Amino acid sequence: MPVRPPAQPRGALWPLLVAVAVVLAELCWLPFRGHSSLMIGLAGSPIALAAAAYTCGQIGSAVMVARPVRAFWRQMAHASVILFLAGVVAFALANDESGISLLPAGMDILGIFWGMAALVRLPLGEKSAVGWVRILLDSAVVVVAGTLFFWYVVLSFTPPGTDHTTRIAAGAVGVAGLLALVILGKAVTARGGPVDSRALRMLAIAPITELAVVVMLLTAASGPRLTIRLLAGPLVAVAFCAAAYRQRMVLARPETAAVKQRRSMWDLLPLLAVTTTAGLVVVVSARQMDGRERAVIIGGVLIVVCTVARQLLGLRENNRLVQGIRTQQTELERLAMTDPLTGLANRTRFGTALAERLAGHRPATVLLIDIDDFKMINDSMGPAFGDQLLYQVAQRLRQSGAARDLPARLGGDEFAVLLDADDIGVAEDAAARTLHALAEPFRVGEHQLLANASVGVAIAGQGDGADEVLRNADIAMYEAKAGGKAAWVRFEPRMRHDVVNHARLASELHNALVRHELYLLYQPVFDIVTGWLHGAEALVRWNHPVRGFVSPGEFIPVAERSGLIVPLGSWVLREACEQLARWHAEYGDGAIKTINVNVAVRQLREPGFVDEVAAVLSETGLLPQNLVVEITESSVADGRQVRETLNALHEMGVRLALDDFGTGQSSLSLLRAFPVDVLKLDKSFVDGIADGDDRGRLAVAAAVGQLAEYLQLSAVAEGIESQAQLERLREMGYRLGQGFYLAKPLPADEAGRLMVADPVPAIS
Repeated sequence: MPVRPPAQPRGALWPLLVAVAVVLAELCWLPFRGHSSLMIGLAGSPIALAAAAYTCGQIGSAVMVARPVRAFWRQMAHASVILFLAGVVAFALANDESGISLLPAGMDILGIFWGMAALVRLPLGEKSAVGWVRILLDSAVVVVAGTLFFWYVVLSFTPPGTDHTTRIAAGAVGVAGLLALVILGKAVTARGGPVDSRALRMLAIAPITELAVVVMLLTAASGPRLTIRLLAGPLVAVAFCAAAYRQRMVLARPETAAVKQRRSMWDLLPLLAVTTTAGLVVVVSARQMDGRERAVIIGGVLIVVCTVARQLLGLRENNRLVQGIRTQQTELERLAMTDPLTGLANRTRFGTALAERLAGHRPATVLLIDIDDFKMINDSMGPAFGDQLLYQVAQRLRQSGAARDLPARLGGDEFAVLLDADDIGVAEDAAARTLHALAEPFRVGEHQLLANASVGVAIAGQGDGADEVLRNADIAMYEAKAGGKAAWVRFEPRMRHDVVNHARLASELHNALVRHELYLLYQPVFDIVTGWLHGAEALVRWNHPVRGFVSPGEFIPVAERSGLIVPLGSWVLREACEQLARWHAEYGDGAIKTINVNVAVRQLREPGFVDEVAAVLSETGLLPQNLVVEITESSVADGRQVRETLNALHEMGVRLALDDFGTGQSSLSLLRAFPVDVLKLDKSFVDGIADGDDRGRLAVAAAVGQLAEYLQLSAVAEGIESQAQLERLREMGYRLGQGFYLAKPLPADEAGRLMVADPVPAIS
């Protein structure tokens, strides 16, 4: 699937426009310079360089940018600030003398060397001692040649009376510019560098401008000298702004970042320096030596020229040999950091970016995004459909985020966004914006699909590591899912304690299964017309050796989240069936005929659950109709595997009961698609019906009873706690009920004695 490029960088063009506007303003001002102060013209340089510092700094602070790129542009922003200060000093001095004053020249040299330090941090070729020696030798050649050129040629044309200090200062700026050009050339020719090569070429305008400025300031007349003095700073700013804009364009379109690089022009610099020096030697020797001496010098120069030509011929072949390998290396590095389906950053790049931000003590916030019910969508519609949905989710995340955010796909249906912020308000706004972007229906093929997400928000604290921040976001995301999904939750420290407690409780629950600390109680189900015992619901309880009694509301959610619900449910199923078999053996026809067992959706997803039920029934000697499996409405809607399991159980003869009926959103539709045998009216509809004030509860309770009668299903009223409730339910036609008023959950022996006892007096 092709990866669509993201939106163009926002706010990247205006600094370049400011710098260009300053150049044009200077050109327009020059014809009228005689009628105004020189300071007006010199004011343009600080303005343009301030724009350059801003745009370079923007890249240097962007969280989505790789660390070497950020470090380079951050240092270039510092160099721009130094040149800005040099422009302010020149503005304050406001002179048009030949050469460059010592203070602004020193600041110019400092800015140039600061920029060179940024270039030196980039790959400059072979990373070895030999490689660095080559760079030093090339730099030395250019510096010596440049010094000779300025000393012998340029300074020879300096107007008489020019201050010696200003001439030396200007020459030093020129030599520094030449050296910067050499280092810049090395960075451009090093393939696979993190900074875009065209952006580096645009930066070359800056040292070239410095060289032209120095030559003009030393040799030109007053008019041209003033023109170049005014345009120097703005032209350097244009170079910085254009290079930064190009870099941001490349970052916005990573798939087009690879550019064919040509090395010959930059490699010519040291050779050109050698040739220039040789030319100076010939000129000097022609003036001051006789014929024989000049012949020796010229012969030496010819040897140098031949050597240079030989190196140029070998250079092209060498480039061809390494070009293919370096291109493949660059592509492999890009693929290693990119998710192939969505084009977003992958887990490796995201983790690296987060770790770099934390190591640099910079603000960081993680949004962890998980698509709700994606497994059901993927299973029902197919993997290809799911992949298209994930791709569209990625595009929404890319488009809804800020330019400095880093969206990523961590794997499966899990995404993340790295924010350059540590403010709670900013983080929460980003989470809300993300949910809003994903709340709009997705069009996948011919389908309109609503796919919400749960978002966990984690703000990095002092001393937090990348793994810890991601873990906190993951904890918050699960809190959002537990709270009803399609929501965001910000991590709080108490959540980690809850997770630790859950993990500890899960470990203890695992041990409880091994050590037989669990036991069953049986909630009797009565015929509320006759008072006879009709059946019983098996309820699991835990007697912890240290904690004492642990509520099912505490350990059942832990079992479901940890996966222990599967072995726990298997134990309950077998224990309940074995107990019913013992009752049959002990009480014969007086024993109850059915036992109700609650089954979690996780058990229904297990491919071997139906076989497990059949095996338990066979081993205990029970018939399928002796077992009632209680499930919730949400279990039925879980997916195809669950529906197939329930159909198989029903075909086997096992009775199915919808527990807590009436509390879901699709109860009536389930009765058509689901082979239900028993409806259990939720306790919330039984509470208060005796008073007659809550007409809504009365209506629902009556409707469920009539519906069960019409569909020839059994209806069981849960949570009966008073005689008045019992009588009202009987008036509505209910035949079966359970609740504390009738009997509390009982141990197996007490429940057995009820089977041979007289009808419950409270009922009759």
